[in-house]
This record gives sequence, C-alpha cells and structure tokens, in this order.
Amino acid sequence: MYPLGGFFGSLMVAPLVNKLGRKGTLLFNNVFSIVPAIMMGVSEIAKSYEIIIVARFIVGMCAGLSSNVVPMYLGELAPKNLRGALGIVPQLFITVGILTAQVLGIRNILGNSTGWTLMLGLTGIPAVIELLLLPFFPESPRYMLIQKGDEEKAKKALKRLRGWEDVDAEMTEMRLEDQSERAEGRLSVLTLLSQRSLRWQLVSIIVMNMGQQLSGVNAIYYYADSIYGTAGVNQNDIQYVTVGTGAVNVVMTVAAVFIVESSGRRLLLLLGFGICCGACVLLTIALNFQDSVTWMPYVSIACVIIYVIGHAIGASPIPNVVTTEMFRQSARPAAFMVAGCVHWLSNFTVGLVFPFMETGLGPFSFIIFSVVCLITLVYILLVVPETKNKTFLEVSQMFAKRNKTEIKLGDGDLPLKDSKESPEDAEKVTAF
Repeated sequence: MYPLGGFFGSLMVAPLVNKLGRKGTLLFNNVFSIVPAIMMGVSEIAKSYEIIIVARFIVGMCAGLSSNVVPMYLGELAPKNLRGALGIVPQLFITVGILTAQVLGIRNILGNSTGWTLMLGLTGIPAVIELLLLPFFPESPRYMLIQKGDEEKAKKALKRLRGWEDVDAEMTEMRLEDQSERAEGRLSVLTLLSQRSLRWQLVSIIVMNMGQQLSGVNAIYYYADSIYGTAGVNQNDIQYVTVGTGAVNVVMTVAAVFIVESSGRRLLLLLGFGICCGACVLLTIALNFQDSVTWMPYVSIACVIIYVIGHAIGASPIPNVVTTEMFRQSARPAAFMVAGCVHWLSNFTVGLVFPFMETGLGPFSFIIFSVVCLITLVYILLVVPETKNKTFLEVSQMFAKRNKTEIKLGDGDLPLKDSKESPEDAEKVTAF
C-alpha cells in the first residue's frame, strides 16, 4: 500500500507544483503525513488494522510528492556548482530516516507490543517541523521568474539565497532559459511525452528510475535477516546488525554528497550500478554454497554490505539530481511526475513479485537483478552525458544533437554561451 500511495502521490506532482509552486506544494503535502500519523497512532485504541492500511496508503502519497518536489525545489535553489551536492541531500535524510526507524524499531525501544503505535505515530513530527519552518524560506527564483513572470520577487529571493547583491549573471541565465522556452512554446503534461526535443531525456529518466528500483535493493533488505542468521548471528542480535547496515548506507550517502561535484554524476551512476551488479552475482554464488562451505555465509554478509555501498553512492541519490538537470523549467514538473510514477510502480512491482521469485528461483533471483543493473549501466555509458557544472539550457543543448533538434533562443539579444563565473563569485558560492 505504501508504494501504491507513492505512485498516486507522484501523479499529483505536476498539477500541484504548477498551481501552488514548489514551496506551496511541500506545505500542502504535510497533510498527507500528519493525518496518517494520527491514524496509525490511534489504530490500536480503535482496534482496527484497516486504519493502518489506509494510513500507509496516505503516507505513501506524502512520500510520492516529497520525493519528487524536494529535489526539484533544491535543484532550482542551488547554484550550479553545488546543485549535485544539494540534490543528494534529500536522499541523505531518507537514509537518516531509515536508520532512525531501525534504531527506534529495536525491541528494547519501540519495536514491541506496547511501543509500536507510538513509533508509527512519530512519522508526523518531521511534517510538523517543516510546517513551522518552511514558510520562512524563499520560493524558487526560477519558478517566480519563468513560470510566474515576477522578476522582482525572483531577484529578491536569489539575493537572499546567495547572500550578496550582484545576482545579474544568474538572472541573465534564467531570462535566457525563459526566452528559449517561449520560442519553443510552453509544455503541458499531456504534450511532454510527444516532444521530440525531450525524447532521450525522458527515456533516460525512465531507465534510471526503473534500474534504481528493479536492481534488487528491497530484495537485498528482505534477504538480509536470513543471511545474517545463516552466518551465525544470534537471532536477537540481527536487529543490531541491520542498524549497522543502515549506518553504512548513511555514511556512503554522505560520501556521495562530498564527491559528486568533483567526480560528476555519470561516474557515480556507473560505479553504483557496477558495484550492485557485481554484488548480486557474488551473492547468488555465496547463497548457493553457504550450506556446504563454512565461511561462505560471511561472503554473503560482505555482498550485502557492498551492494548497500554501491546503491548509496550512485543508484539511490543520483537519478533525482540528473532528472532536475535534464529538463528546463516548464517541463521539469511533468518530468518528475513521470520519473516518480516509474519509481513507485517499480517499487510496488518488486514488493509484489519478489516473494514469488524467491519461492521459484531462490538465490538465482539475484541474477535477474544483476542483469537489470548491467542493462542500466550500459545505457548510462552510451546515452547519459555528464551534467556537472552545466546550466539547464546547456544540458538541453547536449541532448539536442541526439534528439536531432535545435534549441531555439527567440528574438532576444541574450547570447547563448557558457556562463563564466568570476573567481570572486565562485569563492562566494563555494563558501555558501
């Protein structure tokens, strides 16, 4: 029910974002977190498991909206030399949330017959914090200028974000993007899929989001407890080992935040999917021989940890960053809607199908996941360009040749060229 809710939440991204803006959508979305938190918290008193099922669907809608709108919002707020790092931050806090839930879920804390309703009810606290603090943050300057046509508010927001008065270079770049979009015509959600100029961008985000979820990450976590048990970990201690795995996930996502601007997006994607592919193959071998070879269960544990590392540095955080950078302003909400729907439908499919795969194929299920990782890796190698330090318009130009189209600039006087920062501006932005 949770990923199904995520799918329906993703369907709401484009209409809400275009109507309410990025910040307004995130504020509205808190309803889908606070209400189900209360529902889950009172489910035991009401003696109704149906309340939990409905609440899981609603909180899934919250996740579907926020997992798409937050990267979009941060990507539009960020200067281009920090866009990758800030784009990974949402995924970092997702891993922190998972780790927090794993810690709270320990049987001695809240993972017991008396504490579980409180644990489920706690999901509303981050939403309350956001509801109190987000109104003090600026709306996306790009949204204000390109979609609302309010240059004064856009400039004011940009000055506040950057911390200095001279934002003319960025305003010029935004006007140029606006000019280009006017020349080509504003895109609606319905026409997005038929746009030749966006064909390879759309295919790329679909492949990356399918690869991210069909690569077996949920199956790895599903198998983890039995792998730890076979390796001789005490049944009561498995929960602590699981927390350790969650901690590895957080640490590697932190590493991705720090290296994405130096290594680039493409390298991290290739590295991430490559590691996951290799880990799945080795895990298949290890699981088949762990009953006959005494030390093989430890290889299985190593494979799980290596897989988590690979997913954390590339497959998990980078697709959202690249989705932000591949599309210009008016197409971006619809693009995130498509990416989100693919993401959550793939998540739902794995959750639904994997138990049957596990019954029929056993450890050989991971060979299928390794093939998915390999196909995604090959596609990225052949099609996806490096988007580091590029403006949104420059990225569109990179895809124009593959799409066999031209980027129109309209009749304005603004030249299309790589925007060069002065050393002083670069130093300011880095400090920020």
